[in-house]
Parts: sequence; structure tokens; C-alpha cells
Amino acid sequence: MSDDFFATTPPEPPRAAAAVHHAGAPLASRMRPRTLDEYAGQQHILAEGKLLRRAVQADRFSSLILYGPPGVGKTTLAHIISQETKSRFVTLSGVESSVADIRKEAEHAGQHLRLYNKTTILFVDEIHRFNKAQQDVLLPHLERGTLRFIGATTHNPFFYVNSPLVSRSQVFTLEPLGIEDLEALMDRALRDSERGLGAMNARLEPDARRHLATIADGDARRCLNALELAVLTTPKNDAGEIIVTLAAAEDSVQQKTVVYDGDGDAHYDTASAFIKSMRASDPDAAIYWLAKMLHAGEDIRFIARRIVIAASEDVGMADSNALRVAVAAQQAVETIGMPEARIILAHAVVYLATAPKSNRAYLAVDAALKDIQEGRTLPVPKHLRDAHYKGAKQFGHGEGYLYPHDFEGGFVPQRCLEGGRQYYEPTSNGLEARIKERLDHWRKQWEEQGK
Repeated sequence: MSDDFFATTPPEPPRAAAAVHHAGAPLASRMRPRTLDEYAGQQHILAEGKLLRRAVQADRFSSLILYGPPGVGKTTLAHIISQETKSRFVTLSGVESSVADIRKEAEHAGQHLRLYNKTTILFVDEIHRFNKAQQDVLLPHLERGTLRFIGATTHNPFFYVNSPLVSRSQVFTLEPLGIEDLEALMDRALRDSERGLGAMNARLEPDARRHLATIADGDARRCLNALELAVLTTPKNDAGEIIVTLAAAEDSVQQKTVVYDGDGDAHYDTASAFIKSMRASDPDAAIYWLAKMLHAGEDIRFIARRIVIAASEDVGMADSNALRVAVAAQQAVETIGMPEARIILAHAVVYLATAPKSNRAYLAVDAALKDIQEGRTLPVPKHLRDAHYKGAKQFGHGEGYLYPHDFEGGFVPQRCLEGGRQYYEPTSNGLEARIKERLDHWRKQWEEQGK
């Protein structure tokens, strides 16, 4: 072999070992779990007998995509998987890495596999930031088994990752950590003298412990960093102890940061919960999701538009006044703005959530559209055609038309659609019950006329 080959071939790496963090690293970095048993949360995929744990322990997986919000352990889990499977671990960034970087790492992975029979795990953080060309470069290497791929993303991979890459990967959703999980992490950090805060003789008062776990909103990194700040800024008492009180814990996290991306999953999921809560007649839930969107800085015009749509889609004919309230709210928030707009939006939200519900007008127009798209377009009956121009009579336009106001009650049993197709089927909810009663009476007369 040539000297050039040996010059470009990477040396055999040492067996994967736990990362060593210097003393100045943040607590969250120092306390990064090293094994599956140390890993907090995600029991739905990592408990004994669950799919991902079985796949890792048996070393039987090819490509994984870990999807979840920040701070739930996606990068940590990838590191643990590499150690559990004794694999070489390489990291690329979806923000900074190029196609050339991917090809270089794939080439090195192939060399390690041939020379040392060493599998490489290529971890791509923020895989959704890769463009289509970058993602496509990975495919042939996954097909040949040159490397194994683990991608991490905060965005729904079914929307933001190319279909060929998703189809070759097992997608696992990581959930925000629970309060008990975060409390356990803090307790471990306070006990650990090697990597944590054990040498500082610190403890948390129960309400301080619960506050930090709650305010972290499922983010382990935020929770541990807040704990570290609280401990480091609390003086020791006469007994040489650091006791973190609720006041100190509150001071270490000035404001809760809500996980909410304006154009990603949190935006759409929260908006979905908001709409479905109004539809489900749950004003408490609807107000909560409204408050979350407002706190996160959601565009109040977006919220107002969703309320207007829900007024017709979900309340509809059961209470037509809901649409008036919604449109009035939409116009008002445009004029007034925040923070007072929150009051107007809350007014409309509570009205819609507590109103009777009917989606029958919405279903009616969709059914009619489907008939038009899939079937024959019906002609306008001659008696309904425009008869106001010269020569219309010779075509028979308007002939036989009965003017409803000439009849008692302003109704005459004359159909305006051939075939008698019924699209609107009213419910017995709210004001629509009265509409149903009238319409049943009219339809009965139409049927009798057609006999």
C-alpha cells in the first residue's frame, strides 16, 4: 500500500468511554448520564422491554431519528447508544456542516469498518436544518451499511426531514421530563461529589425543589443550570450548609421560558389544542391555551382568525351570534392591541367554548363541493334562471317561478335543485333546534308536492 493511504487512514480509536468534563463546565454538562440506567425519563421507549432499549442492548438498529423539545436528552441518548454498542461516535451540526463534511465522515466510517471492524454512529444535531441535497447524501451510505445514523430534531421529522431518510429510520418521540424526573436529577446532582454539587454541602427546601422542577418546563438542562446558580449564589449558614429557599430558587429563574416556536410544532400543536378545547366546550382549557400563546408572543391576529373560523366551523347555526362576537373581537384587537386585547380574546373564547355546537353548515358545503368535483354539474332549473333581459322569455327562463312572499308564511313548496339532494341536516342543539323544526316541516311539503 502507498504512504498516502496510511497518511489518510485514521488511526484506530480507543474504546468509547464516558466524556470527561472539566470543573468549569455547567452542571448540566457534568451530570450528563453515562448509561441507560442513569438516563432520566422517556420510559415509554427506554423502560425494560421497550423497543428502543431492546434494539440498543441487542445492537440491532440501523438509523434513528430522535424527535423532541430542547433539554430532554436527545444528544445524551445518542452518546449513551454509542457507548452501549461500543461504536465510534461522530457529531455533525445541521447548522454548520456541509455535504463535504458528510462525505468525509462517511469515508472515514468506511475505513474504520474495513480496517478495524468498528461501526461508526454519525450523529446529526438539528437534522431538520440540512437541506434536501445534504440529507440525500446520507442515503447511499445507510443503504450500504457504511455507518449508522442518529438524527436529533425539535421539528416534526415527517414535515422537516426528507421522506427517503424518514423511511429508512425508526422515529422515536422524546417527551418533556416530568416533575418527578427533574427532582430526581437535582437530588442526584446534590449527592454527587465527583461531577455534581455533593462537595458543597447543599440542600433544597421542598418548595424550592418543586419550584425549580416546575419552572424548568420539562427541560433538564434548564433545571440543572438553575439549581447550580441557586447553590452558587446562596451563602452558607453558621453550620456550613447551603440551604436553597424558595426565594432563592425563584431568584435563580427570573422568568419561565415557554417552549414555543412560532412556525414549528409547538405553534401548531398549541393552536390545535386551543381550537379543540373550544370545540369540546371546555372554557378552562381554551383559556389556558390562549394564555400560553399570548405569553409566548403569538400574533393576536392569528388567534383572532382562528376564533372567527371556529365560530362558523364548530358553533355554526346552533348560535349564529358566535360569529358576530368573533368578528367583533377580530376587529377590536386590530384597533386596541396588547395587552388589553387579551381581555377581548378571552371574551370571545369563553363565548365560543360555552355556546351550543353544530358543524352542519360546514359539512353541508363540503358535501356539495364533493358532489360538484366528483359528479355531473347540475344545470340551473329554468324557473330560477335570470328573466330580466330581453329575449329571456323565449328560452323559458323564469317560467313557473313562484314568488315566496306572495304566499302565507313567505314559503312555497317549490324546489330549487334537481334530484332533491339534501346537504344541510340540522342538529337539535341550541337555536338550530328551531331551524330543524321549520326545515322538517318544509321538506315534508316538498315531498308531498313531488308525489
